[in-house]
Amino acid sequence: MRQNIVVECVETGERLYLTSKNKRNTPDRLELKKYSPKLRRKAIFRETK
Repeated sequence: MRQNIVVECVETGERLYLTSKNKRNTPDRLELKKYSPKLRRKAIFRETK
């Protein structure tokens, strides 16, 4: 059972990316390194509620 989640940049707070995850396999918050246009580099994006 996959659910869509929004990831938010830790440093700037921008919400750019939409992804999905399996809540049964990964119950904790997801952290991904994605590109941030404001910072012009890769940054950590964390799952929001």
